[in-house]
Amino acid sequence: MSIGVIGLGYVGLPLVVAFAEASEEVVAVDLDSGKVAAVAAGRSYIEDVPSERLAAVASRIEATTHYAPLARCEAVLICVPTPLTANREPDLQPLLGAARALAKVVQRGQLIVLESTTYPGTTREQLVPLLEESELSVGSDIHVAFSPERVDPGRTDFTLANTPKIVGGVTDACTERAAAVYGLVCEQIVRVSTPEAAEMAKLLENIFRSVNIALVNELAILADRMGLNIWEVVDAAATKPYGFMRFEPGPGMGGHCLPVDPFYLTWRAREFHMSTEFIELAGKVNQQMPYYCVERIERALNDIAKPVRGSRIGILGVSYKGGVGDIRESPALRIIEVLAARGALIVYHDPHVPELTRLGRRSSPLEELLDGDVIVLVTAHPGIDYAAVVRDGPLFVDLRGVTRGRVEQGVVTL
Repeated sequence: MSIGVIGLGYVGLPLVVAFAEASEEVVAVDLDSGKVAAVAAGRSYIEDVPSERLAAVASRIEATTHYAPLARCEAVLICVPTPLTANREPDLQPLLGAARALAKVVQRGQLIVLESTTYPGTTREQLVPLLEESELSVGSDIHVAFSPERVDPGRTDFTLANTPKIVGGVTDACTERAAAVYGLVCEQIVRVSTPEAAEMAKLLENIFRSVNIALVNELAILADRMGLNIWEVVDAAATKPYGFMRFEPGPGMGGHCLPVDPFYLTWRAREFHMSTEFIELAGKVNQQMPYYCVERIERALNDIAKPVRGSRIGILGVSYKGGVGDIRESPALRIIEVLAARGALIVYHDPHVPELTRLGRRSSPLEELLDGDVIVLVTAHPGIDYAAVVRDGPLFVDLRGVTRGRVEQGVVTL
């Protein structure tokens, strides 16, 4: 079998490698010539895919910026970004562009699967009409399905292989065709009745997390005002063996899913004359957390008689989660911008992010942060001796709870 993958990011590249490891021939397409060149050279740019693993199957991968080679593939998986516009509305332009280009080369008998997270109805209402401009009918001439990506960058216990794969086709035959293809690389296939059910399931997964993170973040703010340690509260509540799922507070949400996906559903809900106030409130709470963290940093500096303006503030970790270099929607970026606007002298250290191009900053050695006025832990990466940082450094503002359970002078927690 030959598999085509459009989009070589955190979702697409692992799929390319997985199918190649299953001895399938893969056509890997991306408009970014840099990514295409890297894949062709067996050089990975994603933490979850070691270069050694990519290089081992490079002979079965054709990396290209052109769509024409997809015509010989039996299945094509679309894994392009689905971001938000500046007004926080769905931006389907990457998806629609990929669909139009694919429609020019799609062949009778092919399976087309959308993996990009989007609102319920996108596959049927947006993708299908564009593909049918090829004069091939979905359900008879070609098969179309939606199968949401389930990627948690940096995670090793749950992978593409052992994470259940949801598939929902336009017809039952579409579903079975998609299940057969993903069965080559996934251990468990979960069939649902329609693409819309699969699209909604993905949004439910992420909105569930968004709402619960917002809840614990709001409680963190309240606990601060009441003089309580939110980490002690969470640790205590988590001892309940039933009816409670642990979520931890933090500086806000980042990544390619959680800060974005809820807005897809709230936007779609308006077409059904419904306002999803609960979901939107969670998004509002999480978006405000970086500003609350700045306030917490200001109060910590005030307690040692220092203003923000002129203070040397070290930001420890700028990616959106520990162990990865992805900075999309990272709350650290907003924290840096706000502190810099208030006159702080900012340096940052992140072993996974050597440069913040948009902010014109480069990662400094950890030792340089120790000479400042305060270190703010925004993202807790593995491999850093935080106890030593607390011991040898200045005031330490812990937004991730690495110091919870310890009472130390010079430490301020969220």
